[in-house]
Amino acid sequence: MAALTTDRNTAQIMPGHSAGDVAAGVTLYQGALVMRDAAGDLVAGQTATGLVGVGCAVRRADNSAGAAGDLVAEYAQGVFHYANSSGADEITKANIGDVCFAVDDQTVALTNGTNTRSPAGTIHAVDSNGVWVRLDEALTAAAAA
Repeated sequence: MAALTTDRNTAQIMPGHSAGDVAAGVTLYQGALVMRDAAGDLVAGQTATGLVGVGCAVRRADNSAGAAGDLVAEYAQGVFHYANSSGADEITKANIGDVCFAVDDQTVALTNGTNTRSPAGTIHAVDSNGVWVRLDEALTAAAAA
């Protein structure tokens, strides 16, 4: 490719944001916990194995009628607030720094549910309304290993 001879509109991913292919038949709602499956596609947080938390959906991505990769969704990495589980899976401030696990696209739990849940992120803080979760795929994968 030759050097520029005029201005160029260079594509950019905003710092702290990424994008990826949405899995077949999936709708990601704005604000949802987003996870990556074993095929590399994005899915909503859920009780399932083989996933890892990657971020928070920036806007709705409705691929409910599409094949994997028909739609690309943007997600943000950072610290986001989600609902806390209850009972033995309730997260407390004593768990700050630990990995938490996805229950659904808006709820996290302390345990992997007897190997039925995947790591969502790391616990950043806990308040009376839920859990602040650090969503970063590489950090979560390393912490869960």
